Amino acid sequence: MPVVTPEKLASLQRHADDIRNICILAHVDHGKTSLTDALLATNGIISPKLAGKIRYLDSRPDEQIRGITMESSAISLYFSMLRRPAPDAQPIPKEYLINLIDSPGHIDFSSEVSTASRLCDGAAVLVDAVEGVCSQTVTVLRQTWTEKLKPLLVINKIDRLVTELKMTPGEAYIHLSKLLEQVNAVLGSFFQGERMEEDLNWRERMDERVAAAAAREVKLGDVESEAGDLQFEERDDEELYFAPEKNNVIFSSAVDGWAFTVRQFASLYEKKLGIKRSIMEKVLWGDFYLDPKTKKVLGRKHLKGRNLKPMFVQLVLEQVWAVYQATTGGDHGKGDPVLLGKITKSLNITIPPHITKSRDPRLLLTAVFSSWLPLSTAVLVSVVESLPSPKVAQEERLPEMLEDSPGSSYIAASVKDAMINFKTSKSDPVVAYVSKMVSIPESELPENKRRTGGQLSAIEARELARRKRAEFARAQAAEGNGLDDLATALDSTTINDFVPESEEKKVDREHLIGFARMYSGTLSVGDSLYVLPPKFSPANPHASPEPQEVTVTALYMLMGRNLESLDSVPAGVVFGIGGLDGHILKSGTLCSQLEGSVNLAGVSMIGKPIVRVALEPVNPADLDKMIEGLKLLVRSDPCAEYEQFESGEHVLLTAGELHLERCLTDLKERFAKCDIQAGEAIVPYRETIVRADEMRPPANKELGRGVVISVTNSKQVSITIRVRPLPANVTEFLLKNPGSIKRLYSERKALDTEEDNGVEGEQQSIEADEDVLEGKCLSIDELKKELQASLESGKEREGWGGIIDKIAAFGPRRTGPNLLIDATEDGCFPKVFAPEKQEDGTAPKAGETLHASHLCDKVTYAFQLSMNQGPLCNEPVQGVAVIIEDLTIAPTDEEASARDRLGRLTGEVIKTVQYCIRQGFLDWSPRLMLAMYSCEIQASTEVLGRVYEVLTRRRGRVLSEQMKEGTPFFTIQSTIPVAESFGFADEMRKRTSGAAQPQLIFAGFEVLVDEDPFWQPFTEDDLEDLGELADRENVAKRYMDGVRRRKGLLVEGRGQRVAAEKQKTLKR
Repeated sequence: MPVVTPEKLASLQRHADDIRNICILAHVDHGKTSLTDALLATNGIISPKLAGKIRYLDSRPDEQIRGITMESSAISLYFSMLRRPAPDAQPIPKEYLINLIDSPGHIDFSSEVSTASRLCDGAAVLVDAVEGVCSQTVTVLRQTWTEKLKPLLVINKIDRLVTELKMTPGEAYIHLSKLLEQVNAVLGSFFQGERMEEDLNWRERMDERVAAAAAREVKLGDVESEAGDLQFEERDDEELYFAPEKNNVIFSSAVDGWAFTVRQFASLYEKKLGIKRSIMEKVLWGDFYLDPKTKKVLGRKHLKGRNLKPMFVQLVLEQVWAVYQATTGGDHGKGDPVLLGKITKSLNITIPPHITKSRDPRLLLTAVFSSWLPLSTAVLVSVVESLPSPKVAQEERLPEMLEDSPGSSYIAASVKDAMINFKTSKSDPVVAYVSKMVSIPESELPENKRRTGGQLSAIEARELARRKRAEFARAQAAEGNGLDDLATALDSTTINDFVPESEEKKVDREHLIGFARMYSGTLSVGDSLYVLPPKFSPANPHASPEPQEVTVTALYMLMGRNLESLDSVPAGVVFGIGGLDGHILKSGTLCSQLEGSVNLAGVSMIGKPIVRVALEPVNPADLDKMIEGLKLLVRSDPCAEYEQFESGEHVLLTAGELHLERCLTDLKERFAKCDIQAGEAIVPYRETIVRADEMRPPANKELGRGVVISVTNSKQVSITIRVRPLPANVTEFLLKNPGSIKRLYSERKALDTEEDNGVEGEQQSIEADEDVLEGKCLSIDELKKELQASLESGKEREGWGGIIDKIAAFGPRRTGPNLLIDATEDGCFPKVFAPEKQEDGTAPKAGETLHASHLCDKVTYAFQLSMNQGPLCNEPVQGVAVIIEDLTIAPTDEEASARDRLGRLTGEVIKTVQYCIRQGFLDWSPRLMLAMYSCEIQASTEVLGRVYEVLTRRRGRVLSEQMKEGTPFFTIQSTIPVAESFGFADEMRKRTSGAAQPQLIFAGFEVLVDEDPFWQPFTEDDLEDLGELADRENVAKRYMDGVRRRKGLLVEGRGQRVAAEKQKTLKR
């Protein structure tokens, strides 16, 4: 097919009804890029022979080497097909523009999937026919569900059922039916979860209305009518599921270049069997059978014991299997020429002689299929017919999306109307969403590229000639024997011949282009727009940081590796935008007006950055270059983050090992352009305490375990603190709801406005922990009710009753999973769930004596510090309750004012409280919690043993092992510590010869090694078994010492040499 010009594609952007914005989503290696290749071949971008091999959209060198996609790429495709304007009318050719985004399947790049799905209206979800539903398949289906995208299922790699698994058509049909059930079960689980939530909300609303009506002392009849209005609305989930008869399932093999839908075969058999196409579509998949004598369709009931094949097997799969048999089957895989002749005759296709004589049977196979069932036709026709145009999609998706956006009630009616009703004129408000920034080298921009086929300008010709002469001179100099003396060399050299290195090697700067989608209006080059940051709310449009106004410098059509310049972009188009560099960090909304604008930010990131690496340049002079490069990298990568620690370390946060590798490559080669060395990965840990069976006796038997009484150095303040482990269900609840705790603080800001003491710095700012996943925010009352229920239920509920009203703080960072509880007699601490603002009196008034309430904020601050840096290795603490039982100030004879005394006592109190919490913590059995990955591996029976070997060596734990029915593959679910995961994927591939590929997803923190890092044998049995030195390795201590060593803390314990004479000599 001839190449479609960019001008032609740009003209199609004006017809919104003929545009389709789709993304291709799937698990890693399920064939997304190969499928895209076949679609690109229809536009003449690549040769049809190379489709599936060249992987055109994998434009990075490391993508080609590894064979996986790492960045989502967009391309615009032209497609023309015959459509009937009315059922009885003649078909006429209709042209479509398909904006297609190919996304990565690897879990490390799931943030790329999030950004791609927000820009689209529909999604093609690929599933491998052999591997079936994998971990990322569920993730991408959830992504389509949350983003309200209409999905299209493509069952790919069906050729593997024929060639690898050697299935018969009947077996393949059963296998495909089960696969379809699995995918639909995933969708069903999403629907069920949403319905349960809606049901709960409906019940709560009904109870509220009934209670409100009763409170107004209305008659009973009125109450019933109030409740009767709120009938629970049942929703039909029939439309959600994939079913071949609905034409939303495509059966394909991207590598062999064929695909079909049930509709295609229905039209093929319509005339032959004399059955209407509409009926044929409904019966071609499922338990329907064709009576060979009467040519009637029978259901299972009417078989009467006859052994007939389902219609899908008989009319569809057997025909596909026959082509494989005729081309690659038979003796020695050379095919069956007689059968091939029959097939080509019946299909009325001719194969060129050079292909029939070819020795490669696969060439013959692809030639037959490309003439009979071309992949591009089936996929693009289904996309056009099944997926919505931007106009239809925005009408369905946007009302809910706008409702969930921040300050939705303040959005201007004109903006809302323009977006939902898809208004595209120049006078309408412009709204666009930038999902990520893409870095493009300056030489790749269209304005710097010379059009092919045009004549060279005089300047270009001179520059080219000069470069050629310089190259020729250098080549001649290299060929010389190099024996000429220095004088001759100096004489022969002239200034004019010298070409400076800097002139030869120009630095190719990187430019950041916004990857965006237009929702309303028309945008042109030179227009001014407001860039709304992610936390912007239309309720307070001038709040700090105030949105900046930018001028659009360039608009681009995204064409995979290339960009094409555009003058203007109408609504409904996916495009690139220049001029945002320095104004948008990762994502943001563009709007033509500030008052009443809409903030569409909030792409839900699936993967959180968990792997941290400290970086330094090889040459210290390149430090500034590296920092600039890191800032550029963070802007162009949706998931990467950069921090500078207090120690001066420059730390890069990435989603996983592969993501880290890609970031470092980009940093060295594109952004910083200098040599950079990375330190060992910094893995986060958590510290906690547990009630173990074998614990040392408490430090003070009379007071009980975890209780510490301490006095400050000046003997003026006495503190009693009890430290206890929180029940597991409470810790889990607090970890799930940091957003709700944050909201609780922001709504009660009045409590903190007067705390203007210099002690509280940035560490105590209300900030959610990066490593915990935020759920939906609960209201204050819901949070209190659910936290109370967690405290008073479960196995360890004793002693937690009535605690809820005594909670003084959460920590660390005021949102963490630890509690500070006020159990003092006077209850002097301000409470978190207090119904009204309490006077904490942090600043004593003139003439007032110093009392305990003046020290409360100091104790709270010490608690935050202790929870942020635990006693084991200065890592954050979780699952600990600190109970302040007593806080007394001794009266003194000094005449110093309360304010002076408070200033002197501040440091002492903080230090003492920290010491108490540390001692109380270590009185229990401390544990180090490791960051864990959940790991899914698909492996065949031959390599199963090696998979277990690699997992065991890296302290992995197998949770389940399931065999996929009808295949020789096992799916192994396991967990593995993040600290042990570096090099895990490479080792797994090496040990299994590439047959097993692990997928690692961060799954939170877990006490993997149930061992006290400070444990030493103290019982008689232990001393007898292990001796005084406890020669068994303490794994928890090894992890703890590793972190302490990295942080420069003291590492306790004996050195390596116990006795010099026991050391091995080099000779032996």
